[in-house]
Amino acid sequence: MAADNKIYLVGGSIPEFNPDTEKYHNTCLIFGPDGALLATHRKVHLFDIDIPGKVTFRESDVLSPGNKVTLVDLPEYGKIAVAICYDVRFPELATVAARKGAFALIYPGAFNTTTGALHWQLLGRARAADNQLYVALCSPARDVDSGYPAWGHSLVADPMAQVLVEADEKETTVDWELDPEKIAEARRNIPLNTQRRFDVYPDVSQGKVQFKEPSLNQPK
Repeated sequence: MAADNKIYLVGGSIPEFNPDTEKYHNTCLIFGPDGALLATHRKVHLFDIDIPGKVTFRESDVLSPGNKVTLVDLPEYGKIAVAICYDVRFPELATVAARKGAFALIYPGAFNTTTGALHWQLLGRARAADNQLYVALCSPARDVDSGYPAWGHSLVADPMAQVLVEADEKETTVDWELDPEKIAEARRNIPLNTQRRFDVYPDVSQGKVQFKEPSLNQPK
């Protein structure tokens, strides 16, 4: 599909078997305009939650976590970062990506109708505001007959955390042209990067940050 349309393509996610753990990774593949595989992101944070009377979920029963921050260089545009679903709740991952030069954070994900209503847009906008860059959240449409109805509501937020476009819960596509000047403008107006106090708290982008998973092969 990427090669046919000569586009960069951030896929959703697929189960990838890990023979070392005999479990699966939740894995996103990123392809270039020639169809080449550019990068692989394996979901870092596993969704183990228990909200009494509403939803209980334990991904760790069947999944193994990934172990890296995923940055992808798009030569014509710059760097993007890719993470999956529950990863959006962890600002450290997003901050590392932003401090390493990403202009957009892309999160394929499937929040449920309990957490989605409360947190989906909130978290996307928060990561955009924290890091003054673009955030795209991509969800499957809601299938009320499935065992896990997704929240839907794919969206794009700008560097000031304004939602530029948002789908509803039905099957559809949304698009928006990203203007790099909006990043520069947000950072001029509210200069967070020059006001950070690394004498008071650490810079999470420095030190032990993993960008590779050398022990794992590419998915087959």
